Amino acid sequence: MRKGLLLTLFPLFISHLLLAQLSKEEFIKLESALGEGSFFSGHLTGFMLFDLDSQRVLYEKNSHQRFIPASTTKLLTLFSSLVILGDSTQTLRYVQEGDRIKIWGSGDPSWKYKKLFQPDFAKFLAPFDKIIFSDANMISPAFGYGWQWDDYYYGYSAERSPLPIYGNLVQVKKASNAPTVYPPYFQPLVFPTTRTIRELERDFHSNKFYYNPNNFRAREEFIPFISSPELLTQLASDITGKAWDYQPDSLPAIHEEWRGAPLFPILKEMMLESDNFLAEQLMLMVSDRLFQRLDTERAIEYMLKTYLYDLPDKPQWVDGSGLSRHNLMTPRSMVALFEKLYRIVPDSELQELLPTGGKSGTLKNGYVAETPYIFAKTGTMSNNHSLVGLIRGKSGRHYCFAFMNSNYPWKASEVRREMEKVMVMLKEMI
Repeated sequence: MRKGLLLTLFPLFISHLLLAQLSKEEFIKLESALGEGSFFSGHLTGFMLFDLDSQRVLYEKNSHQRFIPASTTKLLTLFSSLVILGDSTQTLRYVQEGDRIKIWGSGDPSWKYKKLFQPDFAKFLAPFDKIIFSDANMISPAFGYGWQWDDYYYGYSAERSPLPIYGNLVQVKKASNAPTVYPPYFQPLVFPTTRTIRELERDFHSNKFYYNPNNFRAREEFIPFISSPELLTQLASDITGKAWDYQPDSLPAIHEEWRGAPLFPILKEMMLESDNFLAEQLMLMVSDRLFQRLDTERAIEYMLKTYLYDLPDKPQWVDGSGLSRHNLMTPRSMVALFEKLYRIVPDSELQELLPTGGKSGTLKNGYVAETPYIFAKTGTMSNNHSLVGLIRGKSGRHYCFAFMNSNYPWKASEVRREMEKVMVMLKEMI
């Protein structure tokens, strides 16, 4: 009986091994598409294709080289959030004192931001007449290490803070030749100017905003404001109808915590829309959960020493969003990271979190096919573009890949177009 079982299983085993490799002709095709003389030979390109079932590398090129990952960094943030935060946000830590409550923000980005589930602040604060806010637990600065200074007035570069409201953004709409802004608190701070600007622009050092009535376009829908505890208490008082005061007291050892919103919608929004603000706030919540203080650098150090210690090449990882050019990662480490995600997240949820070619998120207009075959996180900044995730072959099986490009002189759209040619070819091979 044992011999018969072995004879039955052996052909299946051999068949599985044969499926888990490329033929000589297929290998040569990939070499031609990615190697010397190809479009990708004009800049640094790294690639790895990994069979998740057989645990075999099917193809690699420069997978040991370090690349600027841009927003594929959010895969590390996603993994950290899933293993540390569980199923809900870390919203507040607090101490009750009669009809007063002292609160310390834990980084939850939900309050009045986009269409995210809203923590019920009205119910939570109902028993209290006065709220005391402290930011003494905030260690990380408002901007991440290596962020570009001239991004300060773009919506993708909102400041980090312990208890943000409105995503730390002013929303801009056009009314005739002038801007209307939300929240209304900022409307008196909007001024006309004769400077040759086309959008509403914020002063570098203050929350004063300027526009030129002669050529105002309002294409920049969101502009970051400078966050501060004083501004937070003013906005929060307006929203809640209760008095908020600022008092930078240290967080006492004995306190309570409030987890106010489901985590999955935030993770999904971060991944599909590549939302930098959500990514940064998620790492603050991870730090709060671990250390009871908001310190992204320490949270990253912890993750690298524990859950990510076994990556093939230690990432140089400095922020949650990938805005920094100091982030450096190799394709083979990105594949190893993605495999960890693949093992802990159910297939249906993982595909819901990932942009899908021709269907959703940052891949909605690319990798279009009758049956979606690319489920992956994009990452783009000047001269850098990467794609990390899953490819579904014509066999119906899924493989993990990392496709990373740096130092190219072309438009990102041209690089994406050439990458898509490679992935279409690869889909037919596997």
